[in-house]
Amino acid sequence: MNKKEIFYDEINYIKDDKLKNSLCKLIELLPDYFFIEPASSTGKYHPKYALGNGGLLRHTKAAVRIGYELLQDLSIAKKYTDHEKDLMLIALLMHDGFKKGLIEERYTRFDHPLIAAKIILDNHNQVGLSLEDATFISSAIKTHMGDYTIDYNGNEILEKPHTKYQNFVHMCDFLASRKCLLVPFDQNNNIEI
Repeated sequence: MNKKEIFYDEINYIKDDKLKNSLCKLIELLPDYFFIEPASSTGKYHPKYALGNGGLLRHTKAAVRIGYELLQDLSIAKKYTDHEKDLMLIALLMHDGFKKGLIEERYTRFDHPLIAAKIILDNHNQVGLSLEDATFISSAIKTHMGDYTIDYNGNEILEKPHTKYQNFVHMCDFLASRKCLLVPFDQNNNIEI
């Protein structure tokens, strides 16, 4: 499986060549299950395009594309530097990368944002990210669940978003999970334009 090829379009949304190269290396860290699992096993929290084989991949592509499209709007885009935009798009691509853990578990890990954030930080040197950029990406990933911070046992596990960057990443993930917003995909799991 050529993981980078699967994300060809999304990689090319990144303007900075150094960050683009780092993203390619991060994509290689994604577990194989990421590319075949549904975004939701019950269908309760995601639209039809995010269900079934490859649903998590399609959900991720939709979240990245929503972020990319929003950042084309001048009233939104002017709030961020090009570097910040690239980092937020990287965070969106990696946000659910370890949804079922480092090694595939049966169910979604509630702490999957923390796992993905730790992977980014632990591997920042190997993938060519500065600690500052890795911290930015990890911070946006850790809070992508928004107000959904309490696990099934009533324990507060996750942080809520506080910065404009964290809120942007959460908003894009949230929009990609709305059943009323349908994103068209072709047979190769690419967004049809």
